[in-house]
Order: sequence, then C-alpha cells, then structure tokens
Amino acid sequence: MARQDAARQDAAKQEAARQQQARLEQAQREKAEYEAKREERLKEIGKQLALEAAQRDAAANRTTGAPLPSASSLRRGWLFGRTDANADLVAYAEAVAKKIEMNMTFATVREAAKQPHIHPTVTIAIRSDGTVEKVTFTVSSGVHALDDAIRKVIADQRLFGPFPPALARQYDVIEIRRIWVIDTAIRLQ
Repeated sequence: MARQDAARQDAAKQEAARQQQARLEQAQREKAEYEAKREERLKEIGKQLALEAAQRDAAANRTTGAPLPSASSLRRGWLFGRTDANADLVAYAEAVAKKIEMNMTFATVREAAKQPHIHPTVTIAIRSDGTVEKVTFTVSSGVHALDDAIRKVIADQRLFGPFPPALARQYDVIEIRRIWVIDTAIRLQ
C-alpha cells in the first residue's frame, strides 16, 4: 500500500512537472509571437518615418518655390513635431496640444488604452477660425476602439481658438502632426 501511494505521489509530481513545462513552453511561444508582432510594428513605423524624412528632404530641396501639394487652394501650413522656424505656428500648436492634454477626460480613452497598442501619430488640420477640418492617422494605434476614442477627444474640443492675426495672414489651414502617448494620461509629443 505504501508503495502504491509513493508511486501515485511520484506520478503526480511527474504530471505536475510536465504541466509546468507545458506552461513555460506556452509562455515562451506567446512571448515570441508578441515580440515578432512588436518587431513588425516597429518596422512599419521605421518605414513611415523614412518616407516622411524623404518627403521633408524633397520639400526642402525644392527650388521652384511651389507650395506643397494639397487637396484645396487654401494656404496650408504644416508642423510635424514641435519645432519650426515660424514661432507663431509653434506657439499655436503648443496651445492646441495643451488644450487636448489638460481639458479632456481620460475616461474617454481609458478602457481602449488597456489593450496592447503602439503610440499613434495623428495629424489634426485646423482652419483659421479654430474648427477642425479633418483628423488623419499617419500611424494607427492598432486598436480601432482607441483610434475612435482619439477622434472623439478631438471632436469634444470642438474649437481650438482662432489663429493669432500674424498666423491668420499666412495660413488658412494648419496641419499639426504629433505622436499621442496614452498611459496614465494623454501626452502629445
């Protein structure tokens, strides 16, 4: 009887060890799959950044002085990131970013942000009266619900304020592109 109990205990230990090994192997497979997906997303971001850099270089090397292509005849300004020679444009973009960061309820994106995602890159086109012309995702977060929540955050702002007079004399529409970092709050980089 003691041998049978010892044999059962030994078999139970072996089974527990096999199950533990199976769990470890499953965890390793899941980690490898996650890393492969992450690497693919990073490659896509790298391609997008390279394309944007090439477009910026092409725009900087233009000698004709022709305006950047747009879908309309409106005078458009672009700000990709936080720096530009036009201080009025940078100041207006910072005011827009602060309004989004400070005047929104994080609850709008909280649930969607819990899902694994990448930091989306969003372009907001704002008319001179402060209304939003369009919202474009250059790089999606990979989570449809999060992208929709970001659109809702922007729509909830409704009006960003008219351009300052010096900026209004230069542009009819400004496109501001920022990376949205969403963790415990929303930050625009």
